[in-house]
Amino acid sequence: MNAAPADQIRLLDVQALDVRLQQLAHKRSSLPEHAEIESLNKDLTQLRDLLVAAQTEESDCAREQIKAEQDVDQVRQRAVRDQQRLDSGAVSSPKDLESLQREITSLAKRQGDLEDIVLEVMERRESAQERVAELTERASAVQTKADDATARRDAAEAEIDREAASVGKERELVAGSVPADLLKLYEKLRQQQGGVGAARLYQRKCEGCHIELNITEVNEVRAAAPDTVLRCENCRRILVRTSESGL
Repeated sequence: MNAAPADQIRLLDVQALDVRLQQLAHKRSSLPEHAEIESLNKDLTQLRDLLVAAQTEESDCAREQIKAEQDVDQVRQRAVRDQQRLDSGAVSSPKDLESLQREITSLAKRQGDLEDIVLEVMERRESAQERVAELTERASAVQTKADDATARRDAAEAEIDREAASVGKERELVAGSVPADLLKLYEKLRQQQGGVGAARLYQRKCEGCHIELNITEVNEVRAAAPDTVLRCENCRRILVRTSESGL
């Protein structure tokens, strides 16, 4: 393949722009905010799971408290009715009177036991409420950090995208001035060679694979016509000669 030396030089410009686009893509994907956001979101998920568990516990305690208080109220009302019967003198039989007194005593004990249960449930509910408040505050703080990191990431990505768009336009213009067949070969090699399809020959060394040409290869390069498109014998990339090739 033949191409004017100037076109081959422009191919190096295309390569430089492609390298810059690769660097920008890598920079975008490796922003520190990505790892920060991932870590914060992981923490946030854990906190929200704990918060749901605490809220469920508080809700269960609330229902348990209502039920226990209703039980206390039922026992209290029954005790009041029994005491009213006792005070009214409606019970005249000694046996019935003794039975009523025993029931009043039993109800008083039952009421005391149920009130202890209410207090125990209230303590557990209060503890759950405190846990809910604590986890809510922690989750809010982590969410604020995540929002801040996301804003920083978005701003950084936007800046990178603006630069990439500018470089992309420049690349399009420069590539448009390179002969189609030369550009096609370059694109093929670039895909095969990790993003580098053309390399400068600098001081007898290929800047693609960084291997110095031997004397035979140097002589072959010297003998080649200026418009001959050379390939590195080692990495097979397009080898572009310049005034600094050391020939």
